[in-house]
Amino acid sequence: MTVTLMWEARAVPGRGAELLEWARAQELQALPLRREIFTAAQDRVLVLTWWDAPDEDAELPELPEPPAGLLTRPVHRWRFVSRDVAG
Repeated sequence: MTVTLMWEARAVPGRGAELLEWARAQELQALPLRREIFTAAQDRVLVLTWWDAPDEDAELPELPEPPAGLLTRPVHRWRFVSRDVAG
């Protein structure tokens, strides 16, 4: 089963590049099948990681919280399970 972890954070205005570099530098305890990093308006950074897991509640490595003072609000985290692949 493929489980996707989504991590999204919003930096203090003007510090989006710093948050992006922080996210890029984070090493996970294991290598995911795939990892993508996105940016969006309002200094947001989104990291998606895809994992081969036995079930949707499996223990998987997650990005930690960024340094204090870098964010405008707590990190948002969601977990998704792939159900269909179109191509």
